[in-house]
Amino acid sequence: PCANIELPMTSTDSEAQERAPHKVRSDIPFFVGLFLLSGVYLFLIVAMILANSAYTSVDIFARTLASPEIRYAIKLSLITCSVTTILSLWVATALGYCMSRFEFRGKSFLDSVLDIPIVLPPLVIGLSLLILFRSGPGIWFEDYFVAITGYRITYAIPGVILAQFMVACAFAVRTMRATFDEIPARCEHVALTLGCSRSQAFWSVSLPEARRGLLVAATLAWARSLGEFGPILIFAGATRMKTEVMPTSVFLQMSIGDIE
Repeated sequence: PCANIELPMTSTDSEAQERAPHKVRSDIPFFVGLFLLSGVYLFLIVAMILANSAYTSVDIFARTLASPEIRYAIKLSLITCSVTTILSLWVATALGYCMSRFEFRGKSFLDSVLDIPIVLPPLVIGLSLLILFRSGPGIWFEDYFVAITGYRITYAIPGVILAQFMVACAFAVRTMRATFDEIPARCEHVALTLGCSRSQAFWSVSLPEARRGLLVAATLAWARSLGEFGPILIFAGATRMKTEVMPTSVFLQMSIGDIE
């Protein structure tokens, strides 16, 4: 009868099983899957670049750059993108710092509001700006802006900057908030105990530590502004030698069939 009784496993037996060699599965399928998934996307990017290069020619490219309209669009794009980036960094640094360091009522709601320019279709952002400045309280602000500067906002260069800013700043805010989240708040607390004010601790401790995040936010804001099309088309228009930037130049050339 004792032959069917299972004896409890001792610690020596369990250690022997742990030391027993086990078969390791090959990682080849894993790496093949990684390279296949990554390679498909990279292949599409390279294929698009090669297709564009084969579709046009050096002569057409030189003729395009010789066009006064295209040169104006390039110049306006570089200027407006730079101005938009500077404005976005100022706002994104302040908002990102507040969202990272302070807890207050309605913070989750404000966090959702900051996502609106990201999730909304670009055309809707441009349309919303047009409604605000044509039939909303923005009318009074535009009249005041015209009285001071002599320039309008809608269908003018300030409208290009504002349309770029509405989208680019949202990406910069997300970047700066993540940057300040990674900086320990203890550094600021130590500065406060040593006699610094909150502003001194920010300028002397937090902001220097966030320099890499500032560079990333500036790059994202500038690149996003450079490629913005929908809000600019609706809110600022695509007038030659006036509000034409590089994305709208592509649209105008396509509208007359000049794809090359």
